[in-house]
Amino acid sequence: MSIANSIRAQIPPVHPEGYPFIGGFALASLVLFWIWTPLGWIGTILTVWCALFFRDPVRVTPVREGIVVSPADGRVSMISQVLPPAELGLGDRPLLRISIFMSVFNCHVNRAPVAGRIDRIAYRPGTFINAELDKASEDNERNSLVISTASHGRIGVVQIAGLVARRIVSFVREGQTIGAGERFGLIRFGSRLDVYLPEGGKSLVSEGQTAVAGETVLADLGGASEQGRTFRAD
Repeated sequence: MSIANSIRAQIPPVHPEGYPFIGGFALASLVLFWIWTPLGWIGTILTVWCALFFRDPVRVTPVREGIVVSPADGRVSMISQVLPPAELGLGDRPLLRISIFMSVFNCHVNRAPVAGRIDRIAYRPGTFINAELDKASEDNERNSLVISTASHGRIGVVQIAGLVARRIVSFVREGQTIGAGERFGLIRFGSRLDVYLPEGGKSLVSEGQTAVAGETVLADLGGASEQGRTFRAD
């Protein structure tokens, strides 16, 4: 492999959603260079950041019935028993919720935590307070999915806009079948993902842990056995 190909292999692809923004930043940088060179370099740095924000690297997802993988890159910010949002239709009893906070430096492409059928998609407008706050789950703009699995009930996953985020993008529709680790949406720019496990679900991560979308196992609804686990690159 040539040096050029080696370098190219280390650069993750960019999601198509990012092209207009990267182009806008690049154009603004050219204008800033014409106005004053130091401003142009600042614009160039922001253009590179924008490209990194919309990166969409290949992930290798562990595949086995019952495994719940992280839907987002970021930090596990909260693990708690809470009532799920009413629009999920998951009942009126507290469920285990695992929250992953994405900073503006994380990859923001979201991936399905489990394989199954998307039974419900519910969008709710709201505010844009800091996504790390607990009340952001109730007050902030959000887009919710309910995924029915083959053997372990329904999983709720909620995209929550943050202090900087102003746009939640969904790639899926109700009734669609999705595989664990497959892309289902993204959020611009900095936000949070909540995963609601069925009753009896137990977390395999801890607060403060770094999660990788499509790779980090958040929970195992099928028990602790590793028998039958395979992997898929996507």
